[in-house]
Amino acid sequence: MTTGLSYFLMLSDAVIITDKNHRIMDINPSYEEITGYRREMIIGHQAGILKSGLTPKNTYDQMKKELTNNQAWSGVFINRKQNKDLWHSNITITPIELDGESYYIGIFRDLGDISEGIYVSETRKSKIQNEILRVLALSCEIRDPEIENHLFRVQQLTASLLREYNEAHHSKLSDDYIQHVINASIMHDIGKSGIPEGILYKPGKLTFYERNIIETHPLIGVDILNKISHELNDDLFRQELDISKSIVEFHHEKWDGSGYPHRLKGNEIPFEAQVVSLVDVYDALTSRRAYKEAWPEEKVLDYLIEQKGSSFNPDLVDIFVAMIRKSK
Repeated sequence: MTTGLSYFLMLSDAVIITDKNHRIMDINPSYEEITGYRREMIIGHQAGILKSGLTPKNTYDQMKKELTNNQAWSGVFINRKQNKDLWHSNITITPIELDGESYYIGIFRDLGDISEGIYVSETRKSKIQNEILRVLALSCEIRDPEIENHLFRVQQLTASLLREYNEAHHSKLSDDYIQHVINASIMHDIGKSGIPEGILYKPGKLTFYERNIIETHPLIGVDILNKISHELNDDLFRQELDISKSIVEFHHEKWDGSGYPHRLKGNEIPFEAQVVSLVDVYDALTSRRAYKEAWPEEKVLDYLIEQKGSSFNPDLVDIFVAMIRKSK
């Protein structure tokens, strides 16, 4: 080990040193103590020996991008110790060039040793976000006994459509973004809590006046979310609430610009709102409600195809209709 590198092994934090190909060259006693791996067990192995499969792909992508640009990177890893226990740690990886050779110095801080606050893993964080958003959505729409099933189906369809879209477009969307949209989709109609029941559940055609009232519900919903966001002011929910606002405000916009409340057109409409708009209409039309009968599924699919380029993104319609027909 080069003398210049050996000084890093004297740090009290866990330290790992790899070559430019991420092959382990040395570790320090703190690393051995925390992970249970002895030097002789892992020297010469790839640094990924500790991977658990639970660290989000996006974390590795960001790390590779920074290191490729010869920049230091910091983030949170969920690794496994030698005894298979999970190890949550914050790591800083710094590229070092010494005597014409390139190395990476990884310094770990065990998040289990933090004395104040609580570290929340990505999996638990997502579950907390989803459950709290679900409760918020149901509390705003408690007047309708069927709403919980509708919201659950919208979430499931949103998840399926986003994954089918990713397959068709070779993983264009990140896993984190997909999960944020799935969690946020349940909030899409919270603004209807501000609409009188006589209008909201009226069978038959709405009057011009009633239509104007019901078209205010996206803006009512955004106002509700702004109040929630202001009160929470927490990074744990910021991204979910931002995407929720986008879905709530824009999921009644139409591809040709004839929707509401802002008459946005095409890709002016945020992608997450385009997705939820499509699955929301599909589920609404295929479901029986107190004020309407369900349409036959093929009739609904034919309607969605007719609305390509007018109400909906044509690409999403093609992927969604193929997905539904394949599932049947």
